[in-house]
Amino acid sequence: MKSRRSKATDIPQKVKQAVWERDGGRCVVCGCCHNVMPNAHYISRANGGLGIEENVVTLCTELTENKCHRKYDFGTREEREEIGAKIEAYLKSKYPNWDKEKLTYRR
Repeated sequence: MKSRRSKATDIPQKVKQAVWERDGGRCVVCGCCHNVMPNAHYISRANGGLGIEENVVTLCTELTENKCHRKYDFGTREEREEIGAKIEAYLKSKYPNWDKEKLTYRR
């Protein structure tokens, strides 16, 4: 049985669909439209990042040249910071009242 935190950080299918539509089926970092998925948390699941639209973006997978999702998760510090800044700016442009303090699981 999943914990409440695990359930809260999962990305439901309806959120994935809404993120896919919001992002136009493209990586929000590089604009790639092949081998992309709406399953990247801005605030990671490990840090309690919720599986909500305001915390999830579409990034390209390892099957692309840019590998934005892999670089965001496992890249150099500079790569992670650069991609994180682009994602944050993108989310702020889509949600005027966006607040990263509201994106983490709280008991």
